[in-house]
Amino acid sequence: MSASAPLLRRAAVEGLGTAALVAVVVGSGIQATELTHDVGTQLLANSLATVFGLGVLIAFLGPVSGAHFNPAVTLAAWFTGRRTGDGPALRDVAAYLPAQVAGAIAGAVLADAMFGKPLAAFSTHERWAGHLWLAEVVATAGLVWLIFGLARVGRAHLAPLLVASYIGAAYWFTSSTSFANPAVTIGRAFTDTFTGIAPTSVMPFLAAQLLGATAGLCLVTVCFGRPAAASEDEVIAPHAGQQPTARSTEESALA
Repeated sequence: MSASAPLLRRAAVEGLGTAALVAVVVGSGIQATELTHDVGTQLLANSLATVFGLGVLIAFLGPVSGAHFNPAVTLAAWFTGRRTGDGPALRDVAAYLPAQVAGAIAGAVLADAMFGKPLAAFSTHERWAGHLWLAEVVATAGLVWLIFGLARVGRAHLAPLLVASYIGAAYWFTSSTSFANPAVTIGRAFTDTFTGIAPTSVMPFLAAQLLGATAGLCLVTVCFGRPAAASEDEVIAPHAGQQPTARSTEESALA
């Protein structure tokens, strides 16, 4: 995350970025179903739009907020940095999470509005099955593993390309089509369209995603070990009145 941007701005960017992401996901799903009745083609169009949109948003907004757009990523960044104090603080988490959820809901409503659909209509698409929950564990674990793994090996600059590519692939290799994001899951409950999820199906998805994030952090530790203490050249300039703080590689994984 950028040390120069105030928390309010960073939270606003997280909300706007998540709104844009959900608008891309939902809007492309609606467009796809109106252009073709072939489900495979619909999913292909939806996944391609998501890949391009997510890559652009990460590259565009990452330097300001870190481009988490995902409570699982924010919580993972806080958890990994809580002992050393170089991760996002609890006040950052408290600002990011509601901004992400509110943005996701707004993005779904915006997409419905652009296509003349009923606004904030709850989805009737039930996604209640054990294999779907397992898929969400796998999808979220892979996402967290990738993001924090890139930071550990000094390749965070590849995040826009690789994170977007991973999500595009996970659309196809997971039975749930890889929600892998609690905020996006909640937002997609507010659209009764191709990408929606019934409100009754949301909680198991959220639980699976949090479990997946935990598994992803375990994979990072297994593959790369525990994070080393920040060196002096990683210290970032503080805001006025603040003490210098060390920049976490995990915290800036999407920057």
